[in-house]
Amino acid sequence: MKSYSQIAFYFWCAQPLLQAAVAIVFWRRQLNRQFPAFFTYILAQIGIFAITFPLRSADKYEWFFYAYWAGAAVSALLSFRVIHEVFLDVFRPFHMLKDLGTVLFKWAGVVMVLVSVVVALSNSAHQDPLVQAVTALQRSVRMVQCGLILFLLLFSQFLGVSRKQQSFGIALGFGLFASVELLLIALSSGGLLDMKRIGFINTAMYDLAIAVWMTYTLARSAARDGAANHLQTQRWERSLADLHSASAPQATAPDSLIPMFEGMVERAFSRSSHLGEVEEQAAAARAGSKTQ
Repeated sequence: MKSYSQIAFYFWCAQPLLQAAVAIVFWRRQLNRQFPAFFTYILAQIGIFAITFPLRSADKYEWFFYAYWAGAAVSALLSFRVIHEVFLDVFRPFHMLKDLGTVLFKWAGVVMVLVSVVVALSNSAHQDPLVQAVTALQRSVRMVQCGLILFLLLFSQFLGVSRKQQSFGIALGFGLFASVELLLIALSSGGLLDMKRIGFINTAMYDLAIAVWMTYTLARSAARDGAANHLQTQRWERSLADLHSASAPQATAPDSLIPMFEGMVERAFSRSSHLGEVEEQAAAARAGSKTQ
């Protein structure tokens, strides 16, 4: 009977074949123009395997170690870019929400990179700094992927997003794999699963994610539901537009969200300073009453 490690190795070898099939169908159906980040991610995964597999077969462990973790870092960054691409596709009719999400995604990416660097610099002697930095980055991306699919499952009806759309399928594949990986990390930290079983389940779930992508790639994508109830989403869009028009100066481009954020920050500071002045006056009045 084959061990978990051997079966996981076969699953790992099957991944570039499945990914190549997804890439070919993507190219033939011209979906690479709609989702260029996801297409780049698939090609990068094939390239990473083409580099790491010969190193592992030749027993060059040191080279394989650095190639594997460098590839994992590239994969994590590209998968985060794919999340942003799915987000833009979902919020395509809502320009203000799309711009706000873009700003938030940029800051989230900067924060994740900084956290990874801090983790690497505060490295313990028991683990390589590269491993700790990439692991922290991967877990951050997995959390965002789980949040994205949960968001789509809960709010798809408000956004008019059909669960047959390619963007939903991409998010579903990442979400399934990310949720299982985070669960395996929790079980591993509790000592409930050994590394061989974790590697086997993790590799099998990634193959399942590729199968989900292939299914959505081959299926005909459903159009956005125009008859869905978008009242709440339109309210959010209108509120952001009102904030933007109220705070943006005339000389600034109307599509920019920077004036809106600046106006919000200025109003927050003015309110805080006003509250501070009121508290100082109240404290002075209380001190005066005590002296009398």
